[in-house]
Amino acid sequence: MKNINSKIIVFITGAFVSSDCWTEWKSYFEQRGYQTLAPAWPFKDAPACTLRQRHPDADVAGQRLDKLTAYFRNIVRSLPEKPILIGHSMGGLITQLLIQDGLAAAGIAIHSLQPKGVFTFKYSFYKAGWPALGFFTNTGKTYLMSFPEWQYAFTNGMPFEAQKEAYYNLLVPESKLLIRDATTDAAKIDFSQPHAPLLFVAGSDDRFIPPSLNRTNYRKYNDSTSVTDYKEFADRNHFVLGQPGWQEIADYIINWLN
Repeated sequence: MKNINSKIIVFITGAFVSSDCWTEWKSYFEQRGYQTLAPAWPFKDAPACTLRQRHPDADVAGQRLDKLTAYFRNIVRSLPEKPILIGHSMGGLITQLLIQDGLAAAGIAIHSLQPKGVFTFKYSFYKAGWPALGFFTNTGKTYLMSFPEWQYAFTNGMPFEAQKEAYYNLLVPESKLLIRDATTDAAKIDFSQPHAPLLFVAGSDDRFIPPSLNRTNYRKYNDSTSVTDYKEFADRNHFVLGQPGWQEIADYIINWLN
């Protein structure tokens, strides 16, 4: 693999959570010589508790994947060099889309939401994600995940107090239309294109984005001239960024980049 010389990292947040989920990751990578930024999504540049108080939030409810991808595309293009992109969940999908545009030196998709046409038959994927699609509900209103849904989809296997703390510190309302957009052309990837080095990180205990879905996504990439790698970690749920022991994953990413 060619050397990755960029020292700028853009962290791309996933759905349902505040960009504060990257706070410790930013410090960890900055201590190792990287310049980092973790931009809040449009209409979400506020503490999680404030955003929940705005629910139902018409501005957030109107968010769509094509506009969100364009927002990050503009941020990346404004930087002095092609950055390294590290995205989680929906942020992992956006990372794949920006890699496809040739805008990054490398990409890491952590428990990435699937592009259009990538499927799994895992029951937990449908149970965890179905409520957020909001079928037969008003799409002009945001979806706010309940605590039991959070426990099932994000923080399964963690102690109750840790689940509760994460919920109140990070959970935010989400756009139902944005989640649905993952099945549209806004989430379409041309897997045959050459691309910058791309690493998929998966977790064995993730119910929302099960590892089988990440493996299928990874295997879709078929350009033999491009580096595409996959790493699965045991005992990791969807809250992987804040789950105790996240440093192991950060260290793996740093070693992969080096």
